[in-house]
Amino acid sequence: MAAVAWLLIPVVAAVAAGVWARWAARKRKTGDVAELAGYARFREAMERPGSVPGPAASSPGTVPGSDAA
Repeated sequence: MAAVAWLLIPVVAAVAAGVWARWAARKRKTGDVAELAGYARFREAMERPGSVPGPAASSPGTVPGSDAA
């Protein structure tokens, strides 16, 4: 009887893994519409030129704010 109990443990684990795999692979009804729209807004914002120049816009070797040209 003890051998049957030890064989039952992996069988129960395999059934539980199968149930979990089925649940994890289910089709979701929400879709990716909101996520894709947010990503599109992010890409548009990153492609727009900014109004404040960053450090890369200044020429190398100059100190921002100095009048030495």
